[in-house]
Amino acid sequence: MLSSTMTSRSEVLQHMEGFLKANMNTFLKSVEESWQPADFLPDSRHDTFFDEVKELREKAGNLSYDLLAVLIGDTITEEALPNYEAWFHELDHLNRDPNNGWAEWIRGWTAEENRHGDLLNRYLYLSGRVNMREFEVSTQYLINDGFDLGTAHDPYRAFVYTSYQEQATNISHRRVGQLARTAGDDQLSKICGMIAGDENRHARVYKTFVEKIFEVDPSEMMLAFEDMMRKKIVMPAHYMREMGIEMGKTFGHFTDAAQRLGVYTSADYTDILDSLIHDWKIEHITDLNGPAEKARDYIMALPNRLRRVADRMPVPKLEYKFKWIS
Repeated sequence: MLSSTMTSRSEVLQHMEGFLKANMNTFLKSVEESWQPADFLPDSRHDTFFDEVKELREKAGNLSYDLLAVLIGDTITEEALPNYEAWFHELDHLNRDPNNGWAEWIRGWTAEENRHGDLLNRYLYLSGRVNMREFEVSTQYLINDGFDLGTAHDPYRAFVYTSYQEQATNISHRRVGQLARTAGDDQLSKICGMIAGDENRHARVYKTFVEKIFEVDPSEMMLAFEDMMRKKIVMPAHYMREMGIEMGKTFGHFTDAAQRLGVYTSADYTDILDSLIHDWKIEHITDLNGPAEKARDYIMALPNRLRRVADRMPVPKLEYKFKWIS
């Protein structure tokens, strides 16, 4: 346990490194035991490849327009991984020594996440329903445009963000998988389920990081949590666009489709907040200073406030025609 005077962010993260390294094998899966994209797609070496691709295309043909649009938007989000890794490396107080526990976590997390975009990209290509060039343009735009997640260079705020966002992506992938199964595409359902499993595990890790910080630096962690909730958690693809479309406009249409399908809604946003408040035992944290106590009051009251707003929000009706879909 750190002393009360040892609460700079650098000291807290250094203090946590032993815990991180000791648990790395539970936080990450080894390469040897990890699934790979090739496990879920037709193998081009086999004589049955074209028959399997034909079957994949037939099942993909049953996906609704909105479901396909959400799947493509999810894939573009996953394909922007270079941005997310760069963002981690820009955080203050994280030791850049390649043998450091934090560096090992960032590399391992990136390696696991990299499979998601690879797998979904190949599925979309084989499905025959996607204008891959338009899809690739949107991916390049998203990496090129970057993002502003409101975390500055603060690891405390970053871990709040990732705790939230990883849960959101778990929900989105899991529900796309459920809808795919209903549409008769068990292969896509399994793909989404595997990705959702990774996201859920990553969310637990980031929530653990925040939990550990609350133990040694509760006031600063509470203030960081409050600040992120006041700014609102934006998805990393919030600048998503298509060729000739203003930055961020396509993301709005993508989220409308997700809301119509019930893949990810404003109610989910609030439910995630509720889960973080519960898991981090926000109500019972002690040794907070005055500003942090006020921050806790704000956080505890926020879910009910968000639900009142959500109850007044209509489900978007306008169906946008995406350039991604042929």
